[in-house]
Amino acid sequence: MKKVLFLSLVIMLGMNLKPKPAYRIFTGEKGKAIDFEKMMAGLKDADVVFFGENHNDPICHWLELQVLKELGEVTGKDVVVGAEMFESDNQLILDEYLNGTIKEDQLVKEAKTWKNYKTDYAPLVNYAKEHNIPFIATNIPRRYASLVNRKGLDSLDELSTEAKQYIAPLPIEVDHELPTYKEIADMMKGHGAGGQSIVDAQAVKDATMAWFISENLPEGKVMYHINGSFHSKKKEGIIHYLKQYRPGLNIKTIHVVEQDDLDKLDEENLQLADYVIVVPSDMTKTY
Repeated sequence: MKKVLFLSLVIMLGMNLKPKPAYRIFTGEKGKAIDFEKMMAGLKDADVVFFGENHNDPICHWLELQVLKELGEVTGKDVVVGAEMFESDNQLILDEYLNGTIKEDQLVKEAKTWKNYKTDYAPLVNYAKEHNIPFIATNIPRRYASLVNRKGLDSLDELSTEAKQYIAPLPIEVDHELPTYKEIADMMKGHGAGGQSIVDAQAVKDATMAWFISENLPEGKVMYHINGSFHSKKKEGIIHYLKQYRPGLNIKTIHVVEQDDLDKLDEENLQLADYVIVVPSDMTKTY
């Protein structure tokens, strides 16, 4: 009898326990809740998959690795990884680490890795290293993005031929009417001419990442690209340029947002991507 009462108490207590999920996944179009496997199945025909992250969110980085581990099997294609976090002029250093020529501390020291590299991006790089997956440094060298911010787009014309090989082909046209670019400009109102110059700097990053994705995506493979969520939000940014460089690609997007409530996707977060991952607003940060 005591055992029955004890088991009944355990069951009743268990029924009152409500798990707190660390994330939830929704379809971006209708906000339908789905699981990780359903999202992966939706990527099966993709040529390019963008994961738009929050840079300091540990859930993002863990999920990025999980997608990488399953993407090849889901698509039936060999995977190529690309990332905003590596600048194009550091490709040789990154390759030397991947092929075992240099050690990780040399990569960190010489490749301008981000301050959260070891906790957040090293797992992706090391998985690629262990499985012989190409890893492409897609971003523009930051000194050239800074140059555009200070002196405008025309300043890129003055670069040497050698320097220009690390950026998208010139001229880079910027559509200031793109909603995401207008959003950036609106955020910078009150900063004088800084709004447009920051949009132009963002655009040369987007164009360069798109260019190196297109140049490093062989036929029959799938590119998995990691970037800040704004660079692929609403399938603009990088994707706006990628469609110009490589028309006809099947592009899928994942976008991460924060919400207080994970039960449903907030209306403002609909239509941001094919799949929207919601993490708690109070999730701990990596920096």
